[in-house]
Amino acid sequence: MLEIIAFVLLSHQPMAPVAEGVASYYTVESAGARTASGERLNDGDFTCAMLQGAFGEYVLVVAENGRSVVCRLNDRGPFTRGRVIDLSRAAMRELHPTAGLLTVKVFRLGTNPPPELLRKSLN
Repeated sequence: MLEIIAFVLLSHQPMAPVAEGVASYYTVESAGARTASGERLNDGDFTCAMLQGAFGEYVLVVAENGRSVVCRLNDRGPFTRGRVIDLSRAAMRELHPTAGLLTVKVFRLGTNPPPELLRKSLN
C-alpha cells in the first residue's frame, strides 16, 4: 500500500486527484449484470464505475483511512448525488472490510500503469 501512495507522491509527473468525495460499492444484487462497457460485473474483480474516463483505464483510490486499491474502469456511475465512484465489492473490502461508504481521493493511472501497482491490486 505504501508503495502505491509513494508512486503517486514521488512521481516525476505531479498527480492531482481527478475526484474527491464519497465512494460506494455495487450491491450483491448487481453481480452478473452487464456494465456499460459490456463486461459482466464480478464482485471479485477490482473494477469501478465513474462518470468520466475511458473504459479500461486504471485509477488509484485512496481512502481517508490511508488504504488504497487500484481499479479498472468498466462502467458508468455513480448516479447518486454526492458520490464520485462506485467500486466492486472486492475493491471496497480492500479499502475497508465493513464500510458501505468511504471518503476517497481518486487518481488517474492511465491504461498501462506500472506492473507493481497492478500486483498490489490483485493480491
